[in-house]
Amino acid sequence: MPTTLEIKDLHVSIEGKQILKGVNLKVTQGEIHAVMGPNGSGKSTLANTLMGHPKYKVESGDILVNGESILGLPPDARAKKGLFLAFQYPLEISGVPLAQFLRAAYRSLRGETPKNADSKGVGGEMISALAFKKKLEEKLKEVDMDPAFAKRYLNEGFSGGEKKRAEVLQMAILQPAIAIMDETDSGLDIDAVRKVAEVVAHMAGPEMGVLLITHYQRILDYIKPQFVHVMVNGRIFRSGGPELAKMLEERGYSWVEQEAAATAT
Repeated sequence: MPTTLEIKDLHVSIEGKQILKGVNLKVTQGEIHAVMGPNGSGKSTLANTLMGHPKYKVESGDILVNGESILGLPPDARAKKGLFLAFQYPLEISGVPLAQFLRAAYRSLRGETPKNADSKGVGGEMISALAFKKKLEEKLKEVDMDPAFAKRYLNEGFSGGEKKRAEVLQMAILQPAIAIMDETDSGLDIDAVRKVAEVVAHMAGPEMGVLLITHYQRILDYIKPQFVHVMVNGRIFRSGGPELAKMLEERGYSWVEQEAAATAT
């Protein structure tokens, strides 16, 4: 059965200020959903809440993975459920080589399953350094990154495009069921957007669903969503197909904001 992420009537606040005001959305492994909206509409709040960032308080509603609530789970447990978040602003971590970070993340989520493990993989041994090195080399080629990056400290001195490709490399290594991408195109020039988006489009498929959060339509020229949702003032105001993204590109967000305001009154 494919993994499903379901958001039910989600209300979220930050430091007492309500940001999300009843979000409903369902994403199934293998699907590509784009969430668009003006700045301040709650898109990044949604992404961080899904992964359990402690800054965001869920006032009501629920987040379900395969029908089970994950509200009480910490971020690492949510990752083990198959979720992954690519950050809008990836952090730099000095002293931790990218390869070391990726192996630790992989080992914490997957490891290897020996012949004597049970049906759920309990008792599995961690992946060997040699096996992981081979896997990392393959994924570096997939995301078109120089192998030298694996020896550099995580995101330290990376350009904006390199940071985003490092996030995509993590995604390629961890192979989540559903990847949540928070404004991956933010701060990138057109060529960098294309390179990052083409890799993600190649990875997306039956084994990985994508919840792509973006302000601009341009990344959707390369990552083709089946579903597009427009978020305004903490709610998903309208949903449709790829044509909805084109409409937003042509007309901007003002018409959606006006319709949403009229509906609220």
